Amino acid sequence: MFVHLAPLAALLGGVALLLLGSGLLTTLLAVRGGIEGYGSPFMGLLGSLFFAGFLIGTRVAPTLIRRVGHVRAFAFFTSAVACSVLLHEMWVSPWVWAPVRLLTGIAMVGLYAIVESWLNSQAAPAQRARVFATYMGVNLGALALAQQLLQVGDAATHTLFVLAALLVCAAVMPVAATRLSQPQIDNAAAPALRSLYRKAPIAFDAAFASGLAMGAFWGLGAVWADRSGLGSSGVAAFMSATIVGGALFQWPLGMLSDRHDRGRVITLVAFAAALLALLPMFALPFGADATATAGLLYGGFAFALYPMAMARLIDRLDPHEVLAGSSGLLLVHGIGAALGPLAAGLAMAALGPDALPMWFALTQGVLALLTSSLLRRMPAQVALQTRFLPMVRTTSTAFELAGTARPDPDTSTTETR
Repeated sequence: MFVHLAPLAALLGGVALLLLGSGLLTTLLAVRGGIEGYGSPFMGLLGSLFFAGFLIGTRVAPTLIRRVGHVRAFAFFTSAVACSVLLHEMWVSPWVWAPVRLLTGIAMVGLYAIVESWLNSQAAPAQRARVFATYMGVNLGALALAQQLLQVGDAATHTLFVLAALLVCAAVMPVAATRLSQPQIDNAAAPALRSLYRKAPIAFDAAFASGLAMGAFWGLGAVWADRSGLGSSGVAAFMSATIVGGALFQWPLGMLSDRHDRGRVITLVAFAAALLALLPMFALPFGADATATAGLLYGGFAFALYPMAMARLIDRLDPHEVLAGSSGLLLVHGIGAALGPLAAGLAMAALGPDALPMWFALTQGVLALLTSSLLRRMPAQVALQTRFLPMVRTTSTAFELAGTARPDPDTSTTETR
């Protein structure tokens, strides 16, 4: 396995450094926003603008990549992220932070598209699943570790912003030094969301609900932890533990969904996530360690919903529909992620910080009820289900790299989906 990954080490190293910097920035903004007295609605707006940037970037970034090539585009977008990091510190103003956060989202999705298309072109078909798993491990590992960097300095000073910018800048070096050939970025098929819902309503609902919850988590999770009095170390522990839980639980829950009707497993996981969402709130009186443990349990179930939705989508589509369908599901998840932080931030302003775990419970509880109702009209088709792969939301190119497989009912061969 290491022989196949060695040529890709520069790309994976660049991703790790990039996500260490951007992951630190996300949590740092939450803590610094509290110091500056910014309310929950504005902090939620920042999260929404970041994911709105993701949606915009999926349309505009490929044009630049095709025009200048992968290395130059990577340098361009990385410079944009590094500048954005420093602008947050140079001008501490909502009028600066808001548009800069939007631009950061655009640049980040461009970077994801570059790396994932590169990995997709370089990985041999037989090794793509391993490369994909390693890439997702780097994603979640770097994001979890980035939270701990919050303890390196004081959020009220420039130190952590400079550290985040340094890490982002350092991401350019291994990528710029690579000798890997540069692939082409293809035009993505336009997703038909109405058709997607008709064919895979459970996947559609699960992706949207996951976006509502996960967008709010990334945008406001650190805000909740900070305003609940956990302090910098407690914020870092809570965020890291929730991400680690999301990484650890995906595999066993995914295996469960492979062996049983996936729609029913999605219902059970959504119901469990809705209950566990309230656990960090009740764990607060017992200290930071108990709250982090509660976050780990919640993250384990909440993070599994999006990859299960993607697997459920493939279960319901024909092979030629999968790429457009996956792009459509990413769009649905992205719309939810853009709406979730703003809605949750307004709820926190009205009801206090604990409105955030209540938001998680509401979105995932409603999802459990919706999927339970839909399942009454759908037969189980366990034999036709694709293989689950753990993932986080990035771009549709990562889905191509995953190369999930599903048995063809008409032949004895396996069809790559």
